[in-house]
Amino acid sequence: MFTYSFTKYKSYYKDNLVLAMPIVLSQLGHTLVHMADGMIVGHFAGTVQLAAVSLVNSLFMLILVLGLGISYGLTPLIAQANGGDNKVECGKLISNSLLINLIASVILYSLVLVVYYFVIDHLKQSPDVVMHAKPYLMFMGVSIFPLMIFQVFKQFTEGLGFTKQAMLISIWGNLVNVILGIIFVKGMFGITPMGVSGVGLSTLIDRILMAIAMGAYVFNSKNFKAYLTEFKLFSFDFGRIKKITKLGAPVALQYSFEISAFSGAGILIGSIGKVEQAAHFTALSLAAFTYMLATGIANSATIKTGNNFGSKNFGPLRFSAIASYHIVIVFMSFTALIFMLANNYLPYIYTSDQTVITIAAQLLILAGFFQLFDGTQVVGLGVLRGLGDVNMPTFITFLSYWVIGIPVGYILGIELKMGVEGIWYGLTFGLLTASILLFIRFQNRTKKLVASVKTEPHQVTEQVS
Repeated sequence: MFTYSFTKYKSYYKDNLVLAMPIVLSQLGHTLVHMADGMIVGHFAGTVQLAAVSLVNSLFMLILVLGLGISYGLTPLIAQANGGDNKVECGKLISNSLLINLIASVILYSLVLVVYYFVIDHLKQSPDVVMHAKPYLMFMGVSIFPLMIFQVFKQFTEGLGFTKQAMLISIWGNLVNVILGIIFVKGMFGITPMGVSGVGLSTLIDRILMAIAMGAYVFNSKNFKAYLTEFKLFSFDFGRIKKITKLGAPVALQYSFEISAFSGAGILIGSIGKVEQAAHFTALSLAAFTYMLATGIANSATIKTGNNFGSKNFGPLRFSAIASYHIVIVFMSFTALIFMLANNYLPYIYTSDQTVITIAAQLLILAGFFQLFDGTQVVGLGVLRGLGDVNMPTFITFLSYWVIGIPVGYILGIELKMGVEGIWYGLTFGLLTASILLFIRFQNRTKKLVASVKTEPHQVTEQVS
């Protein structure tokens, strides 16, 4: 029988929220860049170029999440080392992570070039959409380099529990991105109007400035002096590189399987029509906004889990993780309600095209349903990552999105002629599957940890709500 006591979880709610909120706002930086690009292009350049943004995001995010996933491998290792009071190890980890991210940037940019020269022209997309998409894609590809450097410093500081600076840098960076994007797209102050390419250029400039600011903060703050005594630029230690990639590579695959499913859905929808593609981008961008908020909660769960795991506090580890589940359920329920009640109004953020708005409004109803599944599955991944458990969750994400989600979406949307809504039904089934299987995995792993040590009575008798 499941019971619930607010008092039991109250302190964990507070601790998790204090840690999570700056991470949430910082995580929004990635999504707000693409949201701002879409809003600026949709209002100032039209539906065709908005569809181009959708196409590029479907392809580029598939590549970018590989890099983001690799960078996320650093956070639980920093949290575990800090939990064990091993400051020197933290400095050595960031040195090796910087080298890994630089190499990853080269590989990811190479993949962008492959997409540019050999893939994007053969996806059965509208020719005018592809024409506008290609220069935007190149700007986004170059921006990978500063973004991956920013990620090293961001994951390092967040792993230590310092979350506010990355948040502030992300907020200011997005303001710069929006201002420059409007100037470049519209052609203000004597600049030739650049259309969709303008938001690509503004994103590149924004990410360069963010990388510089985050690096300056880490190397000049007194908070990190004790951690950086053994720091060496681009240090190579095979053992540590193996540790980071052993966690980071499966995390990259986890994100890749999920994002690639949504990217694949976008390409399928693009084969139906550019109006449907623009509507898909509009609805998905709004859903991605709330998803990134959930990933902030998940990342804080990773840090808390890593700290407790490193110090062998398995009872508090489990309480804290369950509190993170509670938080994300409440939050995603709230956003689901907003999507359902304001579905006819939210698309105006991106476009005034009534056909696009009508389709997007229908999709937002579905987005409201999968909010809960999306939030709980990402928290499940975050907690398991903090435990160093990444291989089975990677298989679960592959099964959920590519064995269930995309095939069901293809059958419903394309074969059974349900269109864009049918494809979104498939995505919803995939998220539901991932949410259930990851929660089962979390329950089994954490209960075994609690049972493996002699615990205090309150740690043994806890009940899950």
